[in-house]
This record gives sequence, C-alpha cells and structure tokens, in this order.
Amino acid sequence: MNRPSVLISGAGVAGPTLAWWLVRAGVAVTVVERAQDLRSSGSPVDVRGPALQVAEQMGIVSRLRESGTRVRAVQLVDDAGRRLARIPTASRRDVDRQVEIPRGVLASVLYEAARDDAEFLFDESVVALDQDAGGVEAVFEHAAPRRFDSVIGADGLHSAVRRMAFGPEGDFLRHMGLYVATVFLAESTAATTDDVLLHNRPGRALAVHPVLGRPGAAFMFRSPAVPGFDHRDTAQHRRLLVAAYAGGGWRTPELLDRACTTDDLYFDAVAEVRMAEWSIGRIGLLGDAAAAASFLGDGSSLAMVGAVTLAEELAASPGDPATALRRYEARHRRRTDPVQRAAVRGSRLLIPATAGGILARNAAARLWSAVGGAAQALLPRQAAPAGAG
Repeated sequence: MNRPSVLISGAGVAGPTLAWWLVRAGVAVTVVERAQDLRSSGSPVDVRGPALQVAEQMGIVSRLRESGTRVRAVQLVDDAGRRLARIPTASRRDVDRQVEIPRGVLASVLYEAARDDAEFLFDESVVALDQDAGGVEAVFEHAAPRRFDSVIGADGLHSAVRRMAFGPEGDFLRHMGLYVATVFLAESTAATTDDVLLHNRPGRALAVHPVLGRPGAAFMFRSPAVPGFDHRDTAQHRRLLVAAYAGGGWRTPELLDRACTTDDLYFDAVAEVRMAEWSIGRIGLLGDAAAAASFLGDGSSLAMVGAVTLAEELAASPGDPATALRRYEARHRRRTDPVQRAAVRGSRLLIPATAGGILARNAAARLWSAVGGAAQALLPRQAAPAGAG
C-alpha cells in the first residue's frame, strides 16, 4: 500500500515542522522552497508555551537555547540616548518557559531536524495546482509535474498556494496601518547592552536589538496603505523609510544610512490574513499563509503548534484530507483569533501615534519597571517574511 503523500510549499518555520511530524506518521513528504537556500536573516521571534513543548518532542530545545538571545528587558530611550525606563520582557517565572531566537536560526534548526526524512527541493516553486477527487497535480517551475494526495501552503504572508487556490491576496490581506523594516548592522558594531533599545517619535519606532553577536535594527511606522506598494521593490522601500524617518533623533541617521545601503533589507506592510476558510478540498494553508496574526513574535510559535495539529489530523484521516483540513482549522482558529485581536493593542504600546501617547506609555512603563512588571508587548518583532510561513 502506498504511503499518503503531501506537498508543502515553504521551508520557513511551519513547513519543516509539519514535515517532521508527518514523516513520523508514515506520510511521504516533499517540501519546495523558492529560495536557493535557507535565509540567514530574520529578527528574533519567540518559541514559548505549547511551541516549546513541540520543540522538546522534536529534540531540538538544547539547540534553540544555545542560539537564543540574552535579552531580558527593553530600554526606552530619548533623542540623546538617555534611558527613560527599563522593563523586563518576561517575569522570572517565565524565563525558562520560552526561547527568543533569530528567525533564520529557528528555521535552520527545524530544517536540519527534518531534512533526512523528507524531500526538500530548493530554488523551486509551485506554479499551478489542479485537484480532482483523487489528488492534486502540482506543476513546478523547474521539476516535472507530480501528483500528491494533498498540498499545504506554508509560504507566508504572500502565499503563492493561497493565490492559486483561493484568489488574489488583496481579497484576504487587511492592512494594519503599519510598515516594518529590519536590517542587520555591521558585525563590527559593538552592542553595549543585552537590552533592546527603543526610541519613539509620534507614529514612529526605531529599535536596536543585540541579537547574539550581531545587532539588528527595526523600523516600524504608521502609514495608510501606500498606493502601488510592492513588497519586492527595494528602491521603493528605501524611499518610504527616508520619508518616514528623515530628521529623526537618537541613532536615526546612522541606522537609516545602513538601511539604504545594505543588500539585506527586509521591508513589508504589516497585514492580517482574514479568510472564511483555510482549505479547498485537498489544498490547505498553514502559518501566516492562513492567518498572519502578529508582528510581535507570536507567529512562529503559532506556526509550530498549527503544524502539529495539522499533522495529527492528516494522520488520523489519511484517505480523507479534506475532512482532516477542516478539523485542523476548527482546532487551530481558537489559537489564532485571540492573537490577531491582541496585535492592534500591542502596536499601540510599541508605536504610539501621538506625542501625548508616547508620554503616557513612558509613564506607564516607568510604573511597570518600578513594580517589577513584564512588558512583552513592547519587544519589537518582525512579521514573517514572505515565503516563510
């Protein structure tokens, strides 16, 4: 009897996690990734709660902790770099229950865990899907067409699988009034603290994260949807950053210059994915492709937990993937919906829209600091890059 077969598009966080669990359920897995290799970049994300339990079951927690950051607090700074408040990012009780790790490192660890048992095809992408009652015919950019029992799009905010199966992304993406850019700083840039440094102007935030050995900067600013915005147009991204941050204080000139000269700039709109259904027949979505939830670091944990849920349902109904996909969605929406609702609240703390809002947030931050409160919502995070669900 032939093993069930699943095609996964995307080798970011969700894809390799799903592959690892499916293989152990007796499923033949192929993962395609449009990039030529794994991304080394990516701002830190959190692996916490149920996702840390997933990592423990996969035997990768020690690897994650070895590569985790040492950040324990956010420092709010003024134009001169003076500290306004320092707020722990987690309580003492929660420190051992989570790992903050660069997103690219997390993806690499997950890939290494899955690569020996699943087929990975890099520099490859799905260009057409044709499903019938018995399976899905996948047409690839380079390889010969192949048939699978089901296809999963784990290919991020700008999912190609979602576009082919459900329609244009404009039907599902809801702009959250924010844009975010991230860039690694020069390796010679010495980090003077293990804290995240956060500077604000009305509607603007600029953060420096020490990461682990090589700091990174994040630009986050409020803006209505830009007409003609293209997440692949780096020249446009640099123009938008200059317009948003010109004349800013603290380290703005230095960091803006870095963003405008590096060849490794990430820039995208912050958007929610809202869909009535995550599957059509044998084709389903996972991670940000289904429900991009937050730019505050929760997306990777949700992707890992969602991957396990999907693997469980596909393994339970190997002959009926359509039913399995619907059951997975019913279970996992209970996790994603609250995070999507919380994202707006987190953005108000991170990027106050007015000078008065900044003063009020800073006053509250000093109070949190005085009473020993944790402020996870203030820790800058990056939305998952396209193609990396």
